Amino acid sequence: MTSLTHDGQSAQSNSPLQEQGAAMDATSVSGKCLCGSIVFQYTGEPNWTLHCHCESCRRATSSPITTWISVPRSAFAFTKGAPRYFHSSPGVRRGFCKNCGSPLTYENERIEGEIHIYAVSLLDANYASPSCHVFVNEQLPWFEALDDLPRFATTGRDGASPIRIGPKKKKLD
Repeated sequence: MTSLTHDGQSAQSNSPLQEQGAAMDATSVSGKCLCGSIVFQYTGEPNWTLHCHCESCRRATSSPITTWISVPRSAFAFTKGAPRYFHSSPGVRRGFCKNCGSPLTYENERIEGEIHIYAVSLLDANYASPSCHVFVNEQLPWFEALDDLPRFATTGRDGASPIRIGPKKKKLD
């Protein structure tokens, strides 16, 4: 199915977050910040789950890749505490815990009906099932994820084809 990336553009998604196991029921998924001051919950299936390599996401998380889950805003709620926000670019705000600094959300005015959460903020991040990588044209040269997911130069919107499936091939000397 076609869905939106963290920046409001579409990406190919063929496997939404898989909810299974005893820790969470089939309709409710919870997450929290590092210190536990902020807890959130969403119900139902996410819109999409993907890995992003863009510089903005890398800088927001101080990591080489960010894994996002998009959920309908109407299905999402903070159940304990509330984040502070940093306006990272026009129309975009990123929520974080004021106590421990954990990044929690990405919100974009262009896609008001969605909120994007970090997969690793879930109580059990094993429930995330990413379907692709986006913005691999900004990928760090020293990092490679060893999965067989499609890679898009920027996004998969407008029927874009992936630039490759799976990791880069190592060049033999």
